[in-house]
Amino acid sequence: MGTENICKHIAIIMDGNGRWAKKRGMPRTFGHKKGAENVIKITRAMKESGVKYLTLYAFSTENWQRSKDEVDALMQLLNEYLDKEMKEIMENNVRIIFIGEKYMLSKDIQEKMDSLEKESAQNSDLTLCIALSYGSRQEIIAAVQNIAKDVQDGKLSLSDISIENFAERLYTKDVPDPDILIRTSGEQRISNYLLWQLAYTELFFTDTLWPDFNSDELNGIIDTFKSRERRYGKN
Repeated sequence: MGTENICKHIAIIMDGNGRWAKKRGMPRTFGHKKGAENVIKITRAMKESGVKYLTLYAFSTENWQRSKDEVDALMQLLNEYLDKEMKEIMENNVRIIFIGEKYMLSKDIQEKMDSLEKESAQNSDLTLCIALSYGSRQEIIAAVQNIAKDVQDGKLSLSDISIENFAERLYTKDVPDPDILIRTSGEQRISNYLLWQLAYTELFFTDTLWPDFNSDELNGIIDTFKSRERRYGKN
């Protein structure tokens, strides 16, 4: 009889905000606002379920290609979110970290991100990792460039390159790989998200749009994960 799987880390692609708003005859920005509000509810549910790490795909590098009006609205929402909701989350003993191409964000947003990371550094109930201006291919290329420079400078030999020291050069170096990936809205793609880190992750796709995703569905996914037999490539 197998032992129950322990779920330490869940990653989520929060998809469907725009479609949620369209179904209600509202602008896409209204859906993004409701999606942001749902982050608080799901973060609370993660804490209650005993999950120690939650990584959310908030804004991808590809999202910069959306219309200027939508990007501007998203950045304004992010600014408000960092000021209010993120501080409320942090005060519940949640550590907050950000991963991605931070230099692409405005200076004031970068400063707020840095402040939240420092203020929450000692919190220990849950680590909330927000992927902002994030792209996994870009992350991997940056890690390759880092290793290549170390080899060029004589700090590392080719034979010393390993899975472990490559992973140490990723944005997620202080976070364990996800046990579960959830994508909402019915799409079944990874979308340039944590490509290296998802090597042995269990994938769950739900038709539920992100603003409607709730703790009941989350706990159902966790229960399914716990009952699965995980072989990691073994026969």
